[in-house]
Amino acid sequence: MKDTNRNSQKGKSGFKRIKNAFFYSLSGIMSAWRDEEAFRQIAICATLGIVASFFLARDWVELVLLLLPCFLALCSELINSAIENAVDFTSLEIHPLAKKAKDMGSAIQLLACIFWVIVWGSYLINRFLHPIY
Repeated sequence: MKDTNRNSQKGKSGFKRIKNAFFYSLSGIMSAWRDEEAFRQIAICATLGIVASFFLARDWVELVLLLLPCFLALCSELINSAIENAVDFTSLEIHPLAKKAKDMGSAIQLLACIFWVIVWGSYLINRFLHPIY
């Protein structure tokens, strides 16, 4: 028996599925860049951080630890934007659960940015003000 409620896009497999997923993801990033001011701001800061990481890091571990908060902030902003768009699509009416969902999405981004500041701040302090070696 055929499931008529199944998403037709879910039938893809192998390389075609990977290719489609890649282009859907790219479309999501482009949509976020085009439509979300907060994503553009985080993306610019992350790009600067990513470039700076390659100049500041002394080894692979430091590089990864400097890159991690940059990518985490980008991912968090995409999650936040996705939640906001899904809630707004459902209804633009003010509802306590809609506010709760949007506030939680915003909290994800806040925590990612706090993590970014802690990692980079402690790294820069230890690297330039209190060199270990």
